[in-house]
Amino acid sequence: MRVNRMLLSATLVVVALVIQVSVLARLQLPGAVPDLLLLTVLGLAMVYGHVAGAFVGFGAGLLADLAPPADHAAGRYALVLCVIGYLAGLAKPENGRMRSATVPMLVVVAAAIGSTLLYAGVGALVGDTAARHVGLGSLLFSAAVYDLLLAPFTVPFIMALARRADNDPLADTQSGGGDVASGWISSGGTGLRIGSQRGGFRMKAAKSRAAKAGRIKGVKRL
Repeated sequence: MRVNRMLLSATLVVVALVIQVSVLARLQLPGAVPDLLLLTVLGLAMVYGHVAGAFVGFGAGLLADLAPPADHAAGRYALVLCVIGYLAGLAKPENGRMRSATVPMLVVVAAAIGSTLLYAGVGALVGDTAARHVGLGSLLFSAAVYDLLLAPFTVPFIMALARRADNDPLADTQSGGGDVASGWISSGGTGLRIGSQRGGFRMKAAKSRAAKAGRIKGVKRL
């Protein structure tokens, strides 16, 4: 990963984790908790690709495992977000541009459901049966709804920020900068052509005046 990608990813992950622990986890909402950390990993993975998405997901999950008040085994959420980040990175288009919001929203819903199932499955392997007592069905439904409601306010911003920090020309193109730049280039090229044509006309006029002056002087000498 590039240095600017690492710095941006680390900053966004830390900010998302702080908001997750200090604000979202204290809302006392029924069912699951809105997962801002998951949405951050998804936004970065859909810009940087599956390899970077796996690294970002692992780092973000490991921080969540170690941050208080974590009550589960360390590495459990790191594994979940590593897998989710890798799979979300596969949704990155070849040209780097999302043509509509349908694909990111589908990725958010699938990631919310998949991360909950994977987290519960890993917990069952290590003897954690908390999901059974809460109700897996309500957890899946609430996680999908909460993340889907939060995604339009976070995922597009994270993706745009990641493109700009990565010096991606698509970020300027999507915001209209590319069209403006191309307009300036085309107008500049026209100006050069017009200038060259005017310069040619001036040269031809100067040559014709010199030729006329020569003929006039010759006549006077005669």
